[in-house]
Amino acid sequence: MIQKDVIVIGAGASGLMCAIECGKRGRSVLVLDHSSRIGKKIRVSGGGSCNFTNININSSNYLSNNPHFCKSALSRFTARDFMVLIEKYDITYEERERGQLFCAKSSEEIIRMLEKESNAAGVNIILNCSIKDIKKDNSFIVSTDHGIFESKSLVIASGGLSYPQIGASDIGYRIAEQFGLKVTELSPALVPFIYSPNDLKIFGELSGISIESAIKCKKIKFLGSILFTHKGLSGPGILQISSYWRKCDTIVVDLFPDIDVYGIFKTKQFEKSRIEMYKVLSKFLPERFARIWCSLNIQSKPINQYNEKELRNISNLVHNWKIIPETTENFRIAEVTLGGIDTNELSSRTLESNNVRGLYFTGEVIDVTGQLGGYNLHWAWASGFVAGQFA
Repeated sequence: MIQKDVIVIGAGASGLMCAIECGKRGRSVLVLDHSSRIGKKIRVSGGGSCNFTNININSSNYLSNNPHFCKSALSRFTARDFMVLIEKYDITYEERERGQLFCAKSSEEIIRMLEKESNAAGVNIILNCSIKDIKKDNSFIVSTDHGIFESKSLVIASGGLSYPQIGASDIGYRIAEQFGLKVTELSPALVPFIYSPNDLKIFGELSGISIESAIKCKKIKFLGSILFTHKGLSGPGILQISSYWRKCDTIVVDLFPDIDVYGIFKTKQFEKSRIEMYKVLSKFLPERFARIWCSLNIQSKPINQYNEKELRNISNLVHNWKIIPETTENFRIAEVTLGGIDTNELSSRTLESNNVRGLYFTGEVIDVTGQLGGYNLHWAWASGFVAGQFA
């Protein structure tokens, strides 16, 4: 039996960050992962450019049954802290819209950095390793197909259910439940919507069209494009709102988020014009969409034939287009998992289990889910960093 101070299950962003920090403290660390390579989800992040953090990080960018839980970790490992780390390795990066930071070249640079940091901290990593059994007496005994390992601290950094095609599994939740920790309801997040059968007949032909919009669900609102697909709605704005949507909720889309449509109707260009309404809207929206939208919502006729009340009604409709999705895509398409280890089970200061001494959880496996834009990877870095100070 091989003994270590710390065993980390999961060689992703949070697991490697935790292992590195433990190693820096002089702890002997072993990372176990069933994959053939480290950082598989990092590799595909940001379309291969790795949206590694966001300069606007705040606890309000996260969903959790306890919205305050993430504050401690976020305050102790900031976006600037990660920027300092990658600058040490001369990794160039760029800021894109809404504070998102991406590698200028490739996500592989981040993975190579983590490898070097792990080596420098003396971290041992075993890949293609399957966990068979975990027990705890005075220490944790982890049985695998590579042998049996013992440690005082065990860190579960196994990720969520999203991207099963690159190896995601429910092992972290099973381990939590084995030790008596509660797991909240799990569902796909940052995920496209699927049309109802009726809407599919109407909008299915619009596949490929994109519209800059403001999307609202209940009291939550995001600016971002919506993309019509052959089976539903996608695009950044839709992915954002999907984390807040529940079955049967109505999505309200403002098709003119920065434009007063009624004001346009009353301009000299259109007020006395005989141009058809769908053609007026087509000056600002894709024509195929404008035609279908008008056929569903209004009687399209020359704009000078509408009375004041009708014009105000049309304006209200385009600023509040309502659609009720049938459901969302599944975990295969989802970017992250909503829900996870109940935060009431963990210390927000250390990320250790309140009832099982030496058992820690980090990253996506916890009930902390970020919005789109680098927030989830930053939670992985921050939670891994914090657990690494104590495990």
